[in-house]
Amino acid sequence: MLKNELAALITSAIHSAQSAGALPAFDAPHVDVERPRDAAHGDYATSIAMKLAKEARMAPLKIAQAIAAHLPTNGMIGAAEVAPPGFINIRLSDAFLAQQVDEILRAGQTFGNNDTGDGKRAMVEFVSANPTGPLHIGRTWGAVLGDALARLLEASGYRVSREYYFNNAGAQMRMLGESVRARYLELRDVPATFPEGGYQGEYIYEIARAIIGEVGNKWIEEDWQPFKAHAEAHMFENIRRTLERMGIQFDTWFNENSLYEDGSIERTLRALRERGYAYDNDGAVWFKAMEFGADKDRVLVKSSGEPTYRLPDIAYHVNKLSRGFDLIVNVFGADHAAEYPDVISGVRALGLDADRIRVVIHQFINLLRGGKQVRMSTRRANYVTLDDLLDEVTYTHPDSGVTIAGKDPVRFMLLTRSADSAMNFDLDLVTKQSSENPVYYVQYAHARIASILREAKERGQYHEDGDTLLLTHPAEQTLIRKMLELPEQVEVAVSQLAPHLLAHYAQSIASEFHSFYRQCRVLPGETVDAETSKARLKLVRAAKVVLARTLESMGMDAPEQM
Repeated sequence: MLKNELAALITSAIHSAQSAGALPAFDAPHVDVERPRDAAHGDYATSIAMKLAKEARMAPLKIAQAIAAHLPTNGMIGAAEVAPPGFINIRLSDAFLAQQVDEILRAGQTFGNNDTGDGKRAMVEFVSANPTGPLHIGRTWGAVLGDALARLLEASGYRVSREYYFNNAGAQMRMLGESVRARYLELRDVPATFPEGGYQGEYIYEIARAIIGEVGNKWIEEDWQPFKAHAEAHMFENIRRTLERMGIQFDTWFNENSLYEDGSIERTLRALRERGYAYDNDGAVWFKAMEFGADKDRVLVKSSGEPTYRLPDIAYHVNKLSRGFDLIVNVFGADHAAEYPDVISGVRALGLDADRIRVVIHQFINLLRGGKQVRMSTRRANYVTLDDLLDEVTYTHPDSGVTIAGKDPVRFMLLTRSADSAMNFDLDLVTKQSSENPVYYVQYAHARIASILREAKERGQYHEDGDTLLLTHPAEQTLIRKMLELPEQVEVAVSQLAPHLLAHYAQSIASEFHSFYRQCRVLPGETVDAETSKARLKLVRAAKVVLARTLESMGMDAPEQM
């Protein structure tokens, strides 16, 4: 990574300055190199001189001047400028920038990767929606965030496992069973009372009809349990199939019921009692959450004997940690914001390493159509299912016949905002086939590149021997600079668990390519000679690599034509 190479050069310059007597002896700290917010200040900058002022007993400006004067001349650095109160602003040389085009082409589909994970094991748990209804757009944000994070962790050297926690226990599953039973009896012309707060919707009738097709009238005297089991299996398959349409597959589907069946929940509660963190009061079992900074203690088991979500979730995380993952990432909706700190505290109370667990909380989605909000409720069956949305936004071009899968605009739109920001999902915008739609804008850039390369091949314009040192036009250099940001974007997105950074980067790289293409003719003609054309074709190919890698990191296709 370029900033790491520059950090090493700056460290070397500090040692050289010390050897020359320009700086006193001291142990050089870690050197941070960042991109300045204002591009006019250079490609990279460091504030190391200000950090050294106390130890060196020198003014930061003097330290910066000494370091800059001893930076090695290896062709990478074009200029190093010192700015008050002690910044060192570094500009990469034009020649070095041009040579990076060949480096990108050599790296190919590994460009942007890093070895931060170093083969460590990571698990990302996401979606984990209750199997009480079809997936709707409100649950899709977590799905997209989780899968993008898993892809970015893989690009950073982690061995990643994707996991879905299947909440197939608890009151909501009984309610599902009772809802299906009521519809089954209704369809059999048997008087039945639909449960208060039961699950509405045509899908409940569909499950009931499927049961009738299998058992006829045999379940008329049955209670809710077989209906719950059948409905659970139906919803499990429905959710799996829908997520596959989004390009999302899981390595593990973990059933909550297994925690009851293997005694994990009883063992967890017993361990909390033994450690003095669980107690009885008013017929319920409580967790001493206040000892971990909570505003009050929390109920683990209700007076009815039914556990709250907290207890099985603590047991589940004990299970996760027992499987030896170095990093566990949980992607939750905002409805978990109040609960998850108690779960983490429960893990700590058991003496386990909760620092291995990181949590991403995403806000709710406001679904808009015609500028007005679409209300969503699983129980009232008032929602847009993800399948319906994917059907609506899948697009086939009438002339080319090319189909753009619905998952791409949905994924991109959901990655344009950070998880902690409110999301307005505009159904009208996501279906537009124009530059107003950000995913169209980015994918069109890749398709345009593919078209240029096809035309070059048809003309016999081969460019493997192109000299990238000819890439001196400002638009060319700007595009290269933007392309070289991908490795850093991946690194920051992983460290901050912020995959939305890739969506913003994708739009900026597409913008820079379109700007380059407007200013610089690529194929030979009156305004460009054959050698310059070869160099530019190499640049175009490298841009194709970067765009494809960026789209792939977000789980999206890089179309060859649109």
